[in-house]
Amino acid sequence: MKKGCKHLLKTRELEVDIFLEKHHEEHSIEKMCKVLGINRSSYYKRRTRGKRKRYIENQDLLKRIREIFEKSHECYGSPRITAELRREGICCNRKRTARIMSKNGIVAKIFRRYRITTNSTHKNKRSENILRQNFNRKRTNEVWTSDITYIRTEEGWLYLAAVIDIYSRKIVGWQLDKSLNTDLVEKALKNALIDRKVRSGIIFHSDQGIQYTTESFRKILVENGFIQSMSRKGNCYDNAITESFFHTLKTELIKRTKYQTREEARRSIFEYIEIFYNRKRLHSSLGYRTPVEFEILT
Repeated sequence: MKKGCKHLLKTRELEVDIFLEKHHEEHSIEKMCKVLGINRSSYYKRRTRGKRKRYIENQDLLKRIREIFEKSHECYGSPRITAELRREGICCNRKRTARIMSKNGIVAKIFRRYRITTNSTHKNKRSENILRQNFNRKRTNEVWTSDITYIRTEEGWLYLAAVIDIYSRKIVGWQLDKSLNTDLVEKALKNALIDRKVRSGIIFHSDQGIQYTTESFRKILVENGFIQSMSRKGNCYDNAITESFFHTLKTELIKRTKYQTREEARRSIFEYIEIFYNRKRLHSSLGYRTPVEFEILT
Protein backbone atom coordinates (compact mmCIF):
# COMPACT_ATOMS: atom_id res chain seq x y z
CA MET A 1 0.00 0.00 0.00
CA LYS A 2 2.79 2.40 0.93
CA LYS A 3 4.71 1.61 -2.27
CA GLY A 4 1.57 2.21 -4.31
CA CYS A 5 0.98 5.58 -2.66
CA LYS A 6 4.60 6.62 -3.24
CA HIS A 7 4.30 5.68 -6.91
CA LEU A 8 1.10 7.71 -7.30
CA LEU A 9 2.75 10.66 -5.55
CA LYS A 10 5.80 10.51 -7.83
CA THR A 11 3.57 10.24 -10.89
CA ARG A 12 1.53 13.28 -9.82
CA GLU A 13 4.69 15.28 -9.06
CA LEU A 14 6.03 14.45 -12.52
CA GLU A 15 2.77 15.47 -14.20
CA VAL A 16 2.71 18.73 -12.23
CA ASP A 17 6.35 19.49 -13.04
CA ILE A 18 5.73 18.89 -16.75
CA PHE A 19 2.68 21.15 -16.63
CA LEU A 20 4.62 23.94 -14.89
CA GLU A 21 7.52 23.69 -17.37
CA LYS A 22 5.12 23.79 -20.29
CA HIS A 23 3.20 26.87 -19.16
CA HIS A 24 5.84 28.87 -17.25
CA GLU A 25 6.06 31.48 -20.04
CA GLU A 26 2.30 32.11 -19.90
CA HIS A 27 1.91 32.23 -16.11
CA SER A 28 4.29 32.69 -13.22
CA ILE A 29 5.41 29.61 -11.30
CA GLU A 30 4.19 31.23 -8.08
CA LYS A 31 0.66 31.73 -9.43
CA MET A 32 0.37 28.22 -10.90
CA CYS A 33 1.62 26.59 -7.70
CA LYS A 34 -0.94 28.54 -5.70
CA VAL A 35 -3.82 27.55 -8.00
CA LEU A 36 -2.75 23.88 -8.05
CA GLY A 37 -2.10 23.79 -4.32
CA ILE A 38 1.54 22.91 -4.82
CA ASN A 39 4.41 23.80 -2.50
CA ARG A 40 6.60 26.05 -4.63
CA SER A 41 9.82 25.34 -2.71
CA SER A 42 9.29 21.58 -3.22
CA TYR A 43 8.98 22.14 -6.97
CA TYR A 44 12.23 24.14 -7.10
CA LYS A 45 14.03 21.47 -5.04
CA ARG A 46 12.94 18.77 -7.47
CA ARG A 47 13.97 20.94 -10.40
CA THR A 48 17.42 21.63 -8.92
CA ARG A 49 17.88 17.95 -8.03
CA GLY A 50 17.02 16.92 -11.61
CA LYS A 51 19.45 19.43 -13.11
CA ARG A 52 22.18 18.29 -10.71
CA LYS A 53 21.62 14.65 -11.68
CA ARG A 54 21.73 15.53 -15.39
CA TYR A 55 24.91 17.57 -14.86
CA ILE A 56 26.66 14.63 -13.17
CA GLU A 57 25.52 12.27 -15.96
CA ASN A 58 26.84 14.68 -18.60
CA GLN A 59 30.19 15.00 -16.81
CA ASP A 60 30.57 11.21 -16.68
CA LEU A 61 29.56 11.01 -20.33
CA LEU A 62 32.02 13.77 -21.28
CA LYS A 63 34.86 11.85 -19.63
CA ARG A 64 34.08 8.72 -21.65
CA ILE A 65 33.59 10.74 -24.87
CA ARG A 66 37.05 12.29 -24.42
CA GLU A 67 38.60 8.84 -23.90
CA ILE A 68 36.97 7.42 -27.04
CA PHE A 69 37.91 10.55 -29.01
CA GLU A 70 41.57 10.34 -27.99
CA LYS A 71 41.79 6.60 -28.75
CA SER A 72 40.38 7.29 -32.22
CA HIS A 73 43.33 9.61 -32.97
CA GLU A 74 40.88 12.50 -32.41
CA CYS A 75 39.02 11.64 -35.61
CA TYR A 76 35.70 10.17 -34.43
CA GLY A 77 32.70 12.44 -34.85
CA SER A 78 29.44 12.15 -32.91
CA PRO A 79 28.04 9.20 -34.99
CA ARG A 80 30.99 6.87 -34.29
CA ILE A 81 31.36 7.99 -30.67
CA THR A 82 27.64 7.36 -30.11
CA ALA A 83 28.01 3.91 -31.68
CA GLU A 84 30.98 3.13 -29.40
CA LEU A 85 29.03 4.29 -26.32
CA ARG A 86 26.14 2.00 -27.24
CA ARG A 87 28.54 -0.91 -27.73
CA GLU A 88 29.62 -0.31 -24.12
CA GLY A 89 26.00 -0.33 -22.93
CA ILE A 90 25.78 3.43 -22.40
CA CYS A 91 22.39 4.76 -23.48
CA CYS A 92 22.94 8.00 -25.38
CA ASN A 93 21.57 9.40 -28.63
CA ARG A 94 23.60 11.15 -31.29
CA LYS A 95 22.15 14.61 -30.56
CA ARG A 96 23.22 14.46 -26.93
CA THR A 97 26.71 13.28 -27.88
CA ALA A 98 27.02 16.05 -30.48
CA ARG A 99 25.80 18.66 -27.99
CA ILE A 100 28.34 17.61 -25.33
CA MET A 101 31.15 17.53 -27.91
CA SER A 102 30.25 20.94 -29.29
CA LYS A 103 29.96 22.52 -25.84
CA ASN A 104 33.41 21.20 -24.87
CA GLY A 105 35.22 21.96 -28.13
CA ILE A 106 35.66 18.33 -29.18
CA VAL A 107 35.91 18.48 -32.97
CA ALA A 108 37.05 15.71 -35.31
CA LYS A 109 40.02 16.61 -37.52
CA ILE A 110 39.24 16.76 -41.25
CA PHE A 111 41.77 17.30 -44.04
CA ARG A 112 41.42 17.64 -47.79
CA ARG A 113 41.69 14.50 -49.93
CA TYR A 114 45.24 13.46 -50.80
CA ARG A 115 46.42 14.17 -54.34
CA ILE A 116 46.68 11.14 -56.67
CA THR A 117 50.22 10.52 -57.90
CA THR A 118 49.99 7.27 -59.88
CA ASN A 119 52.44 6.81 -62.75
CA SER A 120 50.45 5.21 -65.59
CA THR A 121 52.42 6.64 -68.53
CA HIS A 122 54.16 3.31 -69.22
CA LYS A 123 53.63 1.11 -72.28
CA ASN A 124 52.97 -2.15 -70.42
CA LYS A 125 49.75 -4.03 -71.08
CA ARG A 126 46.73 -2.89 -69.05
CA SER A 127 44.06 -5.28 -67.79
CA GLU A 128 40.34 -4.79 -68.34
CA ASN A 129 38.22 -3.08 -65.69
CA ILE A 130 36.30 -6.15 -64.51
CA LEU A 131 35.26 -4.70 -61.14
CA ARG A 132 33.36 -1.74 -62.69
CA GLN A 133 32.79 -0.10 -59.29
CA ASN A 134 30.76 -3.07 -58.02
CA PHE A 135 31.86 -2.80 -54.40
CA ASN A 136 28.94 -4.69 -52.83
CA ARG A 137 30.14 -8.21 -52.09
CA LYS A 138 28.59 -11.09 -50.14
CA ARG A 139 31.66 -12.74 -48.62
CA THR A 140 35.39 -12.40 -48.02
CA ASN A 141 37.95 -13.18 -50.72
CA GLU A 142 35.76 -12.12 -53.64
CA VAL A 143 37.58 -8.89 -54.47
CA TRP A 144 40.88 -7.48 -53.25
CA THR A 145 41.90 -3.94 -54.15
CA SER A 146 45.34 -2.37 -53.96
CA ASP A 147 47.19 0.91 -54.38
CA ILE A 148 50.31 2.81 -53.29
CA THR A 149 50.62 6.04 -51.33
CA TYR A 150 53.47 8.30 -50.24
CA ILE A 151 54.51 9.23 -46.69
CA ARG A 152 56.94 12.05 -45.95
CA THR A 153 59.64 11.73 -43.29
CA GLU A 154 62.66 13.89 -42.47
CA GLU A 155 64.84 11.10 -43.90
CA GLY A 156 62.93 11.05 -47.17
CA TRP A 157 59.88 9.40 -48.72
CA LEU A 158 58.40 6.12 -47.53
CA TYR A 159 55.98 4.21 -49.75
CA LEU A 160 53.02 2.15 -48.57
CA ALA A 161 51.31 -0.53 -50.66
CA ALA A 162 48.06 -1.91 -49.23
CA VAL A 163 45.79 -4.80 -50.18
CA ILE A 164 42.16 -4.61 -49.00
CA ASP A 165 39.33 -7.15 -48.94
CA ILE A 166 36.44 -4.91 -49.98
CA TYR A 167 33.81 -7.08 -48.25
CA SER A 168 35.07 -6.26 -44.76
CA ARG A 169 37.41 -3.33 -45.56
CA LYS A 170 40.16 -5.26 -43.77
CA ILE A 171 43.77 -4.52 -44.72
CA VAL A 172 44.82 -8.10 -45.48
CA GLY A 173 48.33 -7.23 -46.64
CA TRP A 174 50.62 -4.22 -46.69
CA GLN A 175 54.26 -3.30 -47.17
CA LEU A 176 56.45 -0.25 -46.55
CA ASP A 177 59.64 0.56 -48.46
CA LYS A 178 61.84 3.54 -49.23
CA SER A 179 61.85 2.53 -52.90
CA LEU A 180 58.85 2.71 -55.22
CA ASN A 181 59.24 -0.49 -57.21
CA THR A 182 57.54 -3.76 -58.11
CA ASP A 183 58.98 -5.47 -55.04
CA LEU A 184 56.81 -3.19 -52.89
CA VAL A 185 53.48 -4.41 -54.29
CA GLU A 186 54.70 -8.00 -54.59
CA LYS A 187 55.52 -8.14 -50.88
CA ALA A 188 52.18 -6.55 -49.97
CA LEU A 189 50.38 -9.23 -51.99
CA LYS A 190 52.52 -12.04 -50.54
CA ASN A 191 51.76 -10.77 -47.03
CA ALA A 192 48.05 -10.91 -47.88
CA LEU A 193 48.45 -14.48 -49.11
CA ILE A 194 50.02 -15.40 -45.76
CA ASP A 195 47.07 -13.83 -43.93
CA ARG A 196 44.36 -15.48 -46.06
CA LYS A 197 43.60 -18.94 -47.37
CA VAL A 198 42.62 -18.02 -50.90
CA ARG A 199 40.68 -19.81 -53.59
CA SER A 200 40.91 -19.41 -57.34
CA GLY A 201 38.88 -16.64 -58.94
CA ILE A 202 39.51 -13.68 -56.64
CA ILE A 203 39.42 -10.37 -58.50
CA PHE A 204 42.55 -8.33 -57.81
CA HIS A 205 41.84 -4.69 -58.69
CA SER A 206 44.31 -1.79 -58.85
CA ASP A 207 45.00 1.32 -60.86
CA GLN A 208 47.23 1.23 -63.96
CA GLY A 209 50.44 1.93 -62.03
CA ILE A 210 53.49 0.35 -63.63
CA GLN A 211 54.19 -1.81 -60.55
CA TYR A 212 50.96 -3.75 -61.14
CA THR A 213 51.70 -4.41 -64.83
CA THR A 214 55.12 -6.09 -64.55
CA GLU A 215 55.65 -9.69 -65.59
CA SER A 216 56.84 -10.76 -62.12
CA PHE A 217 53.78 -9.32 -60.36
CA ARG A 218 51.36 -10.83 -62.86
CA LYS A 219 53.07 -14.19 -62.40
CA ILE A 220 52.15 -14.16 -58.71
CA LEU A 221 48.54 -13.38 -59.62
CA VAL A 222 48.37 -16.23 -62.13
CA GLU A 223 50.03 -18.74 -59.80
CA ASN A 224 47.41 -18.01 -57.14
CA GLY A 225 44.41 -17.98 -59.46
CA PHE A 226 43.65 -14.25 -59.33
CA ILE A 227 41.74 -12.40 -62.04
CA GLN A 228 43.40 -9.03 -62.63
CA SER A 229 41.28 -5.91 -63.02
CA MET A 230 42.40 -2.29 -63.49
CA SER A 231 40.79 1.12 -63.15
CA ARG A 232 40.26 3.31 -66.15
CA LYS A 233 43.11 5.78 -66.61
CA GLY A 234 42.78 8.75 -64.27
CA ASN A 235 39.54 7.50 -62.67
CA CYS A 236 40.08 7.27 -58.90
CA TYR A 237 36.44 6.24 -58.33
CA ASP A 238 37.15 2.83 -59.91
CA ASN A 239 39.37 2.10 -56.90
CA ALA A 240 37.33 4.04 -54.37
CA ILE A 241 37.74 1.57 -51.49
CA THR A 242 41.53 1.85 -51.44
CA GLU A 243 41.43 5.60 -52.07
CA SER A 244 39.06 5.90 -49.11
CA PHE A 245 41.44 3.98 -46.85
CA PHE A 246 44.40 6.16 -47.82
CA HIS A 247 42.31 9.27 -47.25
CA THR A 248 41.37 7.98 -43.79
CA LEU A 249 45.01 7.13 -43.02
CA LYS A 250 46.14 10.60 -44.08
CA THR A 251 43.34 12.29 -42.13
CA GLU A 252 43.65 10.34 -38.92
CA LEU A 253 47.41 9.86 -38.74
CA ILE A 254 49.85 11.03 -41.43
CA LYS A 255 48.90 14.69 -41.78
CA ARG A 256 48.94 15.14 -38.02
CA THR A 257 52.36 13.56 -37.45
CA LYS A 258 55.82 14.81 -38.37
CA TYR A 259 58.05 11.75 -38.74
CA GLN A 260 61.75 12.25 -38.10
CA THR A 261 62.79 8.83 -39.43
CA ARG A 262 61.36 6.12 -41.67
CA GLU A 263 61.52 3.68 -38.76
CA GLU A 264 59.35 6.00 -36.68
CA ALA A 265 56.82 6.08 -39.51
CA ARG A 266 56.91 2.27 -39.82
CA ARG A 267 56.06 1.78 -36.15
CA SER A 268 53.28 4.36 -36.30
CA ILE A 269 51.67 2.85 -39.41
CA PHE A 270 51.95 -0.69 -38.02
CA GLU A 271 50.08 0.38 -34.89
CA TYR A 272 47.45 2.21 -36.92
CA ILE A 273 46.71 -0.64 -39.37
CA GLU A 274 47.13 -3.76 -37.23
CA ILE A 275 45.93 -2.52 -33.85
CA PHE A 276 43.55 0.34 -34.59
CA TYR A 277 42.14 0.21 -38.14
CA ASN A 278 41.53 -3.54 -38.49
CA ARG A 279 40.57 -4.28 -34.88
CA LYS A 280 39.23 -1.14 -33.19
CA ARG A 281 38.04 1.43 -35.74
CA LEU A 282 34.28 1.42 -36.28
CA HIS A 283 33.24 1.60 -39.94
CA SER A 284 29.90 3.17 -40.81
CA SER A 285 29.70 1.01 -43.95
CA LEU A 286 29.92 -2.10 -41.73
CA GLY A 287 27.16 -1.01 -39.36
CA TYR A 288 29.68 0.58 -36.98
CA ARG A 289 31.70 -2.61 -36.56
CA THR A 290 35.41 -3.24 -37.04
CA PRO A 291 36.68 -5.19 -40.08
CA VAL A 292 37.81 -8.14 -37.93
CA GLU A 293 34.53 -8.15 -36.01
CA PHE A 294 32.50 -7.92 -39.22
CA GLU A 295 34.24 -10.97 -40.69
CA ILE A 296 33.64 -13.00 -37.53
CA LEU A 297 29.95 -12.07 -37.27
CA THR A 298 29.17 -12.60 -40.94
